[in-house]
Amino acid sequence: MTRRSRVRSWPAATGRRDGQAAKERAEREALARGVRFRTVFLGILGAIVALSAVVVLLGTTGLLAESRSRPLTVAEQTRYKQEEIARRWQAWPATGVFPEEVAYQGLDQAQQYARRVGIAPEATCAAATDRAVARVLDGHGCLTMLRATYIDQSAMFVFTVGIAVLQDEESRAAATEELTVDDRVGVLPVAFPGTVVERFGLDQRQRNGWVGAGPYIVFSTAGYADGRTRAAIPLEEILHSELWSAARSVGGQIAFFLAEPPKVPRCTQGNAC
Repeated sequence: MTRRSRVRSWPAATGRRDGQAAKERAEREALARGVRFRTVFLGILGAIVALSAVVVLLGTTGLLAESRSRPLTVAEQTRYKQEEIARRWQAWPATGVFPEEVAYQGLDQAQQYARRVGIAPEATCAAATDRAVARVLDGHGCLTMLRATYIDQSAMFVFTVGIAVLQDEESRAAATEELTVDDRVGVLPVAFPGTVVERFGLDQRQRNGWVGAGPYIVFSTAGYADGRTRAAIPLEEILHSELWSAARSVGGQIAFFLAEPPKVPRCTQGNAC
């Protein structure tokens, strides 16, 4: 009798196929996630680019609007005038601040001319004024003092004009409110050896005064070219002499030059809007 061979049955080889399928599913899911992430990233990047474009467009529009010539406002015109006047003491040459000749009114209102003898080196406000005046100027931030000496047309009178430079008009106004009315103090005279004004010193000052102009206080002091002192002149003559009217006129003219309003352009880029 023949023995029948018995064949052992093995389970189907499905494990490998299941693993492959799981791997494929994982890859598909990873790919799907990558696609989603890429879509989100591109969306965010697009939003950033769009926002940047809007910002650039707005900035460019604002820049063009700002740089385009337009009429100056009243406030801008005022600021332009103030800034122009405030820099004149530096922007102008010394001979522009102190002209070679300055017109003044003499006897019978006749126009005469004072001649500049010399321009002094720039000095501190404290070094160029009497102590009572220096305290006020320094207290309000006086920047510097410019001085020049003139002689009148008859060569009898001597005038030293001093320009105290303050930081702005507000500082100047505050300082002038505190200045003394004593006509014995003010700017110190400047004499130039070997000239007609060489005898003009502290004792020769007859009167002192000042006038405000923009950010400047323009001081004047006057005396006689022959060296007469204040003590040698009767008070009545000091008060009514042509000397002082001429000195005030010269100082006033220089103040006018400094603070004369400049021509203001109509527009931000000249006179064409």
